[in-house]
Amino acid sequence: MLNISNNQLHKKVDLTAFKSGKNIFNKQYYKFLNKFLFAFAAMLLIVLFLPWTQNISGNGIVTTLTLEQRPQDIQSQIPGRIEQWFVREGDFVEKGDTILRISEVKSDYFDDRLIERTNDQINAKKSAVDAYDEKVAALQRQTIALTEERALKTAQTKNKLLQAKLKVQSDSIGFEAAKTNIKIAERQYLRTETLQKEGIFAVKDVEEKRLKLQETQANLITKENSVLAAKNEVLNAQLELSRIAASFADKISKAQSDMYTAKSSGYDAKVQVSKLENSNSNYKVRSSLLYITAPQNGFINKAIKGGIGGAFKEGESLVGIMPEKYDLAVETFVRPIDLPLLHLDEKVRVQFDGWPAIIFSGWPNVSYGTYGARVIAIERFISDNGKYRVLLAPDESDHTWPTAIRVGSGAKTIALLEDVPIWFELWRQLNSFPPNYYQPSSSEKEKNGSTKIKE
Repeated sequence: MLNISNNQLHKKVDLTAFKSGKNIFNKQYYKFLNKFLFAFAAMLLIVLFLPWTQNISGNGIVTTLTLEQRPQDIQSQIPGRIEQWFVREGDFVEKGDTILRISEVKSDYFDDRLIERTNDQINAKKSAVDAYDEKVAALQRQTIALTEERALKTAQTKNKLLQAKLKVQSDSIGFEAAKTNIKIAERQYLRTETLQKEGIFAVKDVEEKRLKLQETQANLITKENSVLAAKNEVLNAQLELSRIAASFADKISKAQSDMYTAKSSGYDAKVQVSKLENSNSNYKVRSSLLYITAPQNGFINKAIKGGIGGAFKEGESLVGIMPEKYDLAVETFVRPIDLPLLHLDEKVRVQFDGWPAIIFSGWPNVSYGTYGARVIAIERFISDNGKYRVLLAPDESDHTWPTAIRVGSGAKTIALLEDVPIWFELWRQLNSFPPNYYQPSSSEKEKNGSTKIKE
């Protein structure tokens, strides 16, 4: 009935009194569906109050724990040309095993007897150094001999000078005595001449006195000449001293100059010897670099520069090697907004590619196929992909990581944070809020040996 008439029959007639009406109006519809919906709503309400572990997910790859265990490329320190391979891809090599042999491509090192010829040059230069040392020693002896000779000549000339000075003194005394004698002779002559005029002495006496006066005058001149000659000898001796000093100074200076020149040449020769020895050592090291060897035990991954006769530059990668022994680790990347929530030694769950896993990100206890890890390093500068790199090591208190995992395979990580109700997590996700900011709890850290995050 549509109930569009003003005459409503259902209000005047009791339809439930009829058999068909009783079946229709008293029948309960959707009985089991209502029970199910009620039970589901009750269960959903209970689930909303269950604990949920907030987490930070990230993608990464499997790597090694220490730097020396990571795959590496072997380079050549010198440019060269590939001549011979001694390994194949996948071969195991020990440290020091030869991987390939190369040859020189620079004309400066083509000589097969380069080291031998350099040794000959070194020996020749060492002989030159010895010769310069002998020359220096000879010039030193010559300088000493000239110094001793100068001392002897100077002493001899000083003796002559002393003798000349003494002679000057002696002749000066004789000259003064001659002056006195001539005065006496003049007085005697004048007295004799006066007495002769008075008739006391004869003319002969006057002539004798005049002769004696003349002899005295001649002796005075002789003594004066002797004094002048002695003074001249003093001057000559002083001049000789100056000449000896100048002459030997010139000879000694020349000998010292030659000695210093020889020393300088010797030093130059020593420098050349050092340069040649340095070059010889470089040649020896360079010759050893013609054989590329394995830096550590490992497996040959891939020949980056294959073939025979191919040339390459210094520092160019030739072959890759994977170390034999390594400790696995995972490097994962997290968003900058999640970085403050991570701390060292914090626990993380890891899922490896190729290992089936059932993951409940908020319920790590019911997850299957994941493995425990802990944070050991957090990068302090953002990576090229716009995220921060975090390094994870195996958690020793958890299950051991599979031994079949290989370095370079993919991995997904889940860093566990604080436990919150599911309704709170849903509310946070709907509002696009970040997880709560947490700091490690020291008590939890001491209990579990890790930094379990607490608010």
